[in-house]
Amino acid sequence: MLQIQENISLKPYNSFGIDVKATYFAEIFSEDDLKELFQHDLVNSQKLFIIGGGSNVLFTQDYNGLIIKISIKGIKSEITNDNIFVTAGAGEVWNDFVNYCVEHHFAGVENLSLIPGTVGASPIQNIGAYGVELKDVFESCTAFEIKTREVKMFTYADCHFGYRESIFKGALKGQYIITSVTFRLSSEAKINTSYGAIEAELHSRGIENPNIADVSSAVSHIRVSKLPDPSTIGNAGSFFKNPVIEKYEFADVVAKHPDVVHYPTADDKIKLAAGWLIEQCGWKGKIVGHTGTWKNQALVLVNHGGATGTEVFSFSEQIIDSVKSTFGVTLEREVNIL
Repeated sequence: MLQIQENISLKPYNSFGIDVKATYFAEIFSEDDLKELFQHDLVNSQKLFIIGGGSNVLFTQDYNGLIIKISIKGIKSEITNDNIFVTAGAGEVWNDFVNYCVEHHFAGVENLSLIPGTVGASPIQNIGAYGVELKDVFESCTAFEIKTREVKMFTYADCHFGYRESIFKGALKGQYIITSVTFRLSSEAKINTSYGAIEAELHSRGIENPNIADVSSAVSHIRVSKLPDPSTIGNAGSFFKNPVIEKYEFADVVAKHPDVVHYPTADDKIKLAAGWLIEQCGWKGKIVGHTGTWKNQALVLVNHGGATGTEVFSFSEQIIDSVKSTFGVTLEREVNIL
């Protein structure tokens, strides 16, 4: 039965482990729960924020409003010729979903192993890693419209995907709550090992013809070696986006920093490695007060225990200023700041 709780600590519900409170809190297990929730007069008078795994948010203060945690579960699949359509509830843990696909030999998401968060957040952020983005396997999603209280379907074209962007972060921000996502996967794997250290990891294991389970395992190993576990040290994964700049801007950067790590993009721009930029400015592994950057990956900001959201935010400001003054490039935060 739907419950609206009051004055709830959000520490268990955000991966940074920031100890703030929400005036109101509701956990949703079905679309019917959502419809019931929005029949309450209370909801109409409160500002709202939606969380899944709480892995893409930094709370800098108590939340004076209603936090809605989406915990809709369930995974089902339908096979049509070579295409496999897999639908997952928005509250499914993303890596559990990836493991389900790998175990069932459904190819397409193996490179996205061990990304924190839930399925419902994946299209909002257009999550990506190791040469694959969510948009590459996205078929459609269902979403609850707050204004009309109706559930609507969004196709690939509707979502306006970009680098870590979608219509749900842009024109429709705050207007919909995703309830399920359908992915178009394949029984015929197109193995992608060209990005990052995947090939080196497979080679070290003596694997010459990898399957999707091999790729998933390799990606997971690389991520574990680089990234801290939120269950042991608070973090939100990558805190900053990799900046994408025009070629003329890149010419200025590379003239002064010939060894800058960069990648071409599909729209003829240049993507820079934010972690490399931050590391070159001397921030990797640095600790300031209760926060800092992770020792193995400068792109990740961590809570060493007792950090406030304001402290983490201030630390991120220092990094942004440092990278700007050194490279002339402005980093953009990937996490939501509240």
